[in-house]
Amino acid sequence: MSQVGQVSPAGQVGVEPVSDLSDLPPGRPWWHAAAHPAPALLVALALWGWAMTHTDVSDLDDFGLVTALHPTFWAGLALLTVGFWVTLRGPRRHPAWAPAYVVGLLVMERATQAVLYPTPLYAWAWKHDAVVDHLLTAGRLENADAIGDMAVYDQWPGFFAAQAALVRLLGVDSAAQFMAWWPLVCGLMLLLPLLLLYRTVTEDRRLIWTGVWIFCVANWVGQDYFSPQSVAFALHLGVLAVVLRRYGRPGQSAARQRQAVWTVLLTVLVVAVVITHQLTPGMLIVSLAALFLTRRYRDKVPLVTTVVIFLAWCLTAALPFLSAALPDMIRSIGDIGGNVSTGYGATPTGTGAVTTSWVARLLSASVLLLAVVGVLRQPVLRHRAMPLLLIAAAPLPMLGASSYGSEMIFRVLMFMLPGAAFFAAAALLPQVRTLTAMERTSRTEPRRYGWLPLLALLAGTLAFVPSYSGKDRISYFPPAEVDLVRQVVDQAPDASLVVAADRNYPLAFADYWRVDHYWFLDDDREHVDAIVRDPAATLARDMSAVESPGRAYLLFSRGQFADSEMNGLLTKGQLDRIRQSVDASPLFERVAGNDAGVAYVLKETGR
Repeated sequence: MSQVGQVSPAGQVGVEPVSDLSDLPPGRPWWHAAAHPAPALLVALALWGWAMTHTDVSDLDDFGLVTALHPTFWAGLALLTVGFWVTLRGPRRHPAWAPAYVVGLLVMERATQAVLYPTPLYAWAWKHDAVVDHLLTAGRLENADAIGDMAVYDQWPGFFAAQAALVRLLGVDSAAQFMAWWPLVCGLMLLLPLLLLYRTVTEDRRLIWTGVWIFCVANWVGQDYFSPQSVAFALHLGVLAVVLRRYGRPGQSAARQRQAVWTVLLTVLVVAVVITHQLTPGMLIVSLAALFLTRRYRDKVPLVTTVVIFLAWCLTAALPFLSAALPDMIRSIGDIGGNVSTGYGATPTGTGAVTTSWVARLLSASVLLLAVVGVLRQPVLRHRAMPLLLIAAAPLPMLGASSYGSEMIFRVLMFMLPGAAFFAAAALLPQVRTLTAMERTSRTEPRRYGWLPLLALLAGTLAFVPSYSGKDRISYFPPAEVDLVRQVVDQAPDASLVVAADRNYPLAFADYWRVDHYWFLDDDREHVDAIVRDPAATLARDMSAVESPGRAYLLFSRGQFADSEMNGLLTKGQLDRIRQSVDASPLFERVAGNDAGVAYVLKETGR
C-alpha cells in the first residue's frame, strides 16, 4: 500500500492511501472482476428456487421446516456462504457483489416461508392483523371501555395506523394478504441503518459486510414478523446512526445549522418509535445514555429529546395501560431470574423442540463469544468502535427491569446483536482498518485467511434455519385451519365467546371488538387439572355465563395441539381426551370441522 507523499504505482504523488485491498485499482477490465462472483450467487439462488418447488410442508414434524426442506436448499445456502466469503477475499471484486450476496441471503432466509406456506405464520401476526382490521372497521382509536385489554394496541397505534393506511392504499381486503412477506421487508429495511452504524467506525468493506452477514444469520429471535417491534427496531438503529454520525463531534456555526436539520429528523424518528412500541423507547434511552455518559457524542439534544417525548406519551396516551401495569412492573425490578425465564411459561418438549432450542442458544452464545474474541483480537477497534461495544452492552441492565411477558431475554439479545455482530466479524477477519488518520497511513499487515473463519461462518448460517424455522409446526396454520376459525367467528352473534385450549391458532383475536376469547391453558394449574379430569362438565360451567343473543363456542385445532405438545402444556393424549369428552357430551353440538380441527357450541339447554 502506498503512503501519503510517496509515488503511487500510477506515478502520482500524494495519492490518498486505501484502507481496504478492495479499493486497489484492478489489473483487468472491471467487468471481468465484477462478473466472477456471479456463478456462485446465481447457482445458489437456482438451487433455492428448485428446493421451493420440491418441498412439501403439508405434514411438518417436531423439527419444523428443517426436515421438510429439500436437500438442494442446504446446498444452495452453503454455496451462497462460500461464494460470499470468497468474494470478500478478492482484492478486485466490484463493491456491489457483497450487498448482492447479502440480499440473496435475506431471500433464502426470510422469503422461504412466504413461498412455501400458503398462509401467514405466527398467531401473533394474525393478532396484529386483527388490530389493523379493528382500526379499519372502527375508523378510530378506542379505550378499554369499548375493547377491553386490546385497548393497549390503540395506545401505541403507530404501526397499526400505518398498516391500515397501507391496506387502503393497496386496495386489499386485509393485511393478511401481504404480511407473510414482512420478514423479508424487515430484513431489507434493517440494512440501511446497520450500514450507517458500521460505516461510522470503519471503511473496511470486509468488516462491514461480514458484520451484516453475521447479524442476518444470528437474528433468529423472530421479531421480524408482522409486528410493531419490527419497525421500531429499525427506527431505533436509525436514531443511533444519526446520533453517532451527526452528533459525534462538536461543530462550527455552519455545522450547527445543518445539525438543526438532523435534529428535526431525529425528532421524527423518535416520535415514530415512541408511538409504535412500548419497550423500544426504553432500549433507545439506555443506549443513548450509555453513549452520552461515555462522551461518544457531546450534545444533550438526542437524549433529552427522546426522554421528553417518551415521558409525554407515557403520561398521556399510554397512561391507562401503564397505570394498570405499574404494580407488576415495579415487582419485577431486580428479579433477573424471573425476568430471563423463557418459553412463555412453558418448557420445550420432545426431541425436535429441545434440539432446535439448543441450536438457537448455541448460535447466540457463539456470536457473543466471537464478539469477545474480536474485542481482544483487534485492539484498534476497542477505541474506534467503542460506540458499537456500548450499543451491545447497553441493553443488559434491562434484564433486571422487567420480564416483558417472559420475552425480555430475547429482546435483549436482539438489541445487543448489531454491536455483537460487528465484533464477531472482527474475530473472523485478519487485520482490519478504521477511519483514523494514523490507522489509514499505517502499514498493512498481510491478510491471511484460513479455513476456520469460513467454517464458523458456514456453521452459523446453516444454524439459522433450525433456530428460526425449527418450530414451524407450531407457527404454521394450514388453510383448512384458517377456514375453520373463520367459519366459527362469522357465525358467532355479537357478545359471543370463543373458547380454545390456547391462543395458537389463526384469527384467535378476530372481531375482538364484538366476540370475546378465552383460553383455558392460561388459567392456573388447578383449574386446568379440573378440565382434564372432567372436561365436558367443567368447560360447560365455564362457558355458561354467556348471555343471549351471544353463544359459547369451543374450538380445537391443529395449532393448539402442536403448541401444547411441543411446549409441554398438555400431552396429545390429554387433549384428545378433552375433545372426545366434549364430542360425546349432550351439552355440546358440533357446528364445524375439517382436517385441521373441530368446533362445538354449548347448547342452550346446557346453560
